[in-house]
Amino acid sequence: MLILALKTQEIPSESFPRAPNKLPFTHNVTLTVSLSVDATSSEGNLAMDTFTFGGSRSGSNFSDVIFGYMDSGYSSNSDEDGKTTGLMGMNRGALSFVTQMGFKKFSYCISSLDFSGILLLGESNFTWVLPLNYTPLVEISLPLPYFDRVAYTVQLEGIKVSDKLLPIPKSVFVPDHTGAGQTMVDSGTQFTFLLGPAYTALRNEFLNQTMATLKVLEDQNFVFQGAMDLCYRVPINQTRLPALPSVSLVFRGAEITVSGERLLYRVPGEIRGKDSVHCFTFGNSELLPIEAYIVGHHHQQNVWVEYDLEKSRIGFAQVRCDTASQRFGLYR
Repeated sequence: MLILALKTQEIPSESFPRAPNKLPFTHNVTLTVSLSVDATSSEGNLAMDTFTFGGSRSGSNFSDVIFGYMDSGYSSNSDEDGKTTGLMGMNRGALSFVTQMGFKKFSYCISSLDFSGILLLGESNFTWVLPLNYTPLVEISLPLPYFDRVAYTVQLEGIKVSDKLLPIPKSVFVPDHTGAGQTMVDSGTQFTFLLGPAYTALRNEFLNQTMATLKVLEDQNFVFQGAMDLCYRVPINQTRLPALPSVSLVFRGAEITVSGERLLYRVPGEIRGKDSVHCFTFGNSELLPIEAYIVGHHHQQNVWVEYDLEKSRIGFAQVRCDTASQRFGLYR
């Protein structure tokens, strides 16, 4: 078992004894990769080296690991660009970190506060983690044009707002013959995106349940990150949001419930009179356009997420991730 803190740490350049080994390509290879559905991308080169975890003397060594090192990166959230020091590929592709390391199980817990989160490689049988509710991974062997086979795909079956199940046909959540309509759990995407019919039903119900407590931003030209068109005006001097209805994503055998401040995101730099702008953190995939449902990391905060590749399933449990970090000795 290997536990890593999900927090950046600056490492002096002189601490590296040598540069990594570039792969022996006949021609120079520059790699530009789109990493997630919210237009995040990175440009750099491929390299190969030995990775050591736990110290050079007593740690574990993994040789001939292929990785990329970034020359530049871009995301749709400019505030996050300066914070990004690296990206770890954790999908089911041949060059992902977990595939090359051979891990059959890994977990993470993303804190909503300024605490280190946790990335755990290996078993996570802890008594203080609530029983995990598992949902099976969906696998399609055929190469369909709109189905991402290296993503972690699950079956979304419904959406609830304050325990009210929305009247959305289950067929809306099933991928069609082209692969469009899969549901991906993606830690590389910030927010959650739903296809048109599901998004419209959720938007209308959330709007209906917040009409008495929140003031809608009446600006049809403002769409946050190109996909989130339900926004509100909140007085700048208001320190806390009013009580909000929870939103639950219902999977086959498991649920993720989003509540409180994770439902509204304050848009940096957007001021209207004496009000700040807060947007609903669920977006319309079809405005991007993307033919899929995406569960982003913002809605995975304070959830222990376990990827069990051997049994082909993902488990969820509500956990205070800052408390979990302290149990492992990982602090701010």
